[in-house]
Amino acid sequence: MQFNFFNHLIRLSNYKLIKLKRVIYCMNKAITGNQANYSLMTIILSWSGMVVMSSLYLTIPLISLFSDYFHISLSKAGITSSIFSLGFATGCFFYGAISEKYGRKNVIVTGLFSLSIITLLLGMVNDFSLILLLRGLQGLAAATFSPVALAYTLEVFPNDKKVGAVGFISTGFLVAGIVGQVFSGYVSEHTHWHVIFYVLSVVYIFTAILVSWFLPKGVAHNQTKNIWEPMKKIGTIFTNRNLLFSYMIAFVLLMSFVSMYIILGEYLTSASFGMSSQKLIYIRSFGFLGMIMSPFAGKLAKRFNVLFVLKVALTLSIIALIMMSVISNIIGLTMISIIFVSGIALAVPSLVTLVGQLGWKMGGIAVSMYTVILFAGTSVAPIISVYFMKTGSFTLAFILLATTLSIGLVSAIMIKMQTKKILN
Repeated sequence: MQFNFFNHLIRLSNYKLIKLKRVIYCMNKAITGNQANYSLMTIILSWSGMVVMSSLYLTIPLISLFSDYFHISLSKAGITSSIFSLGFATGCFFYGAISEKYGRKNVIVTGLFSLSIITLLLGMVNDFSLILLLRGLQGLAAATFSPVALAYTLEVFPNDKKVGAVGFISTGFLVAGIVGQVFSGYVSEHTHWHVIFYVLSVVYIFTAILVSWFLPKGVAHNQTKNIWEPMKKIGTIFTNRNLLFSYMIAFVLLMSFVSMYIILGEYLTSASFGMSSQKLIYIRSFGFLGMIMSPFAGKLAKRFNVLFVLKVALTLSIIALIMMSVISNIIGLTMISIIFVSGIALAVPSLVTLVGQLGWKMGGIAVSMYTVILFAGTSVAPIISVYFMKTGSFTLAFILLATTLSIGLVSAIMIKMQTKKILN
């Protein structure tokens, strides 16, 4: 009797042990599956950031083409980039708060479908005034992604994955600066410029479907929230000197990035080098090598501090611009342009982190304002570039651009004086 009892007990224990092993196996599989899901989500968000922000840079290689096609000046053709940036900056003011009320994913998906329709219309028009109108609307639609996607990532991803995910998304934003120019230049060289917008329209539909199918909705939102509430905090931003210095850096950062490629493109296709548009695409493609530095910004900031990394990055880009003013061979200019892009790629994520630290008491409005000012700088870039080139000397144009970016370095030094005790 006792023997049977112990046999039954052993069999029951073995059954429980097997069941426990199965539970552990399922848990491990579930955990692995979640990790794969977060990896997939990061890839989708990074891809989305790249293709959405590529639309900002599409018209940089088209400035000369538009000037000839529509019989307008280079400065007027450059407005196609400026008007997009203004629309984008305006949208960044509102979409973060709107997504709080209606849901991050809903805003992103709606924005992608809207972007697809507007981009398709851009490929159908031949009137320059209509192009400017649609480029402004395109920027407004594109703004549904950047600030909302960053907020979505911080909301949905676990703490140990947030920094990595944000880093990859930011890298997507930066890579867009090269992808947009290379894609636009290649397509316009081999076919009509309208095709650029037709292709991108399809890409945006595909991206909207990806986001809709594979990204979870996120946490519940307060649908009674007043979307104008964050705007009430804007006044406090301008009382913070450290943030003001940060915004000065933001304004000249991407402005110098866009301007460098405009000036370099005109320089290499001028009589001095006589480079074809096809070869210019290859030169721009080398910028990808500089983008490799972006994911390392977080690690460098942990080892040193974010402000130190920012200052080094700005210094690197300024030196590169000065060197571009004195180098007169294609290989040298290409190598130095990679160094310049490396500095920008380090500076952008470092500055985002710094603004987050300086404005943490103000909620998301400090980062939203940073996004607005960052892309406001890109809207000025084509105008500034043409103005610098009107001096008649590309050497002087690069020096003037280096001087402009130096304003950012001086601002970073001022922040160090104000916040040394906090950041070190």
